[in-house]
Amino acid sequence: METFEALILGLLQGLTEYLPVSSSGHLAIGSHILGIKSEANLMFTVAVHVATVLSTLVVLGGEIFRLVRGTFGPFNAGASGLARLNADQRYMLNILVSMIPIFVVGIFFKDTVDRIFGEDLRLLVVGCCLLVTAGLLAYSYLSKPRQKESISLVDAFIIGIAQAVAVLPGLSRSGSTIATGLILGNNKAHMAQFSFLMVIPPILGEALLDTIEVAKKGFSAAFGDLSVMALVVGFVAAFVSGIAACKWMIGIVRRGKLIYFAYYCVAVGAVTLAYHFICE
Repeated sequence: METFEALILGLLQGLTEYLPVSSSGHLAIGSHILGIKSEANLMFTVAVHVATVLSTLVVLGGEIFRLVRGTFGPFNAGASGLARLNADQRYMLNILVSMIPIFVVGIFFKDTVDRIFGEDLRLLVVGCCLLVTAGLLAYSYLSKPRQKESISLVDAFIIGIAQAVAVLPGLSRSGSTIATGLILGNNKAHMAQFSFLMVIPPILGEALLDTIEVAKKGFSAAFGDLSVMALVVGFVAAFVSGIAACKWMIGIVRRGKLIYFAYYCVAVGAVTLAYHFICE
């Protein structure tokens, strides 16, 4: 992987991890155009995932610190059951509940997902899933559910299911979780932040699994043809673009402008499918 290629893929990862257009799908398309086998540069995958998490911590670090501090704060006096939890404790519980589906998929179905990610059918899967992403974004824009005051445990679990399904390449993780939350009637101002916070543990878990794979293969095999300079460039590109995209996306969700990304996903999905059937 050349330094310029690492720059392009790093920018794609950082931007599309937060924008509802699928980072995995765009990385698959970008890697195909550049002629890069994704499994040949496992270390690069680990680096850009870690960069993405760090960009989230930069943008939402203050909120994360407040939540952690509040989690260890006092319970509500005189209440029982879940009512005893303060607002920050309930929020953290919602994040934990949202992680259950992706945990199950990661532990028991990772090999199946990896097979779906196979090179031969990758563009076909990406194209179809981008169209599904477009449909989900459009429906969340057109639907007018009754607005809720806060995210419930049931909603958190359903949003978590959306995140688990979004392991398919081309099905946007942020798009799926935010759109699902909006369809359920959750507040626009809260959904982007919840989506970005709930994705931190799965991304770290994915990076950990990839790191274990790196250790098994040995660093020379994991690096492939990746130079240290290309690795650094890709990391920085993903980190900086991730910060910009995270801030931008929070504003977009609050203004209810997800429909424009639906148009984009339709266009890219259609072109990807056309390329697959005509050129492959």
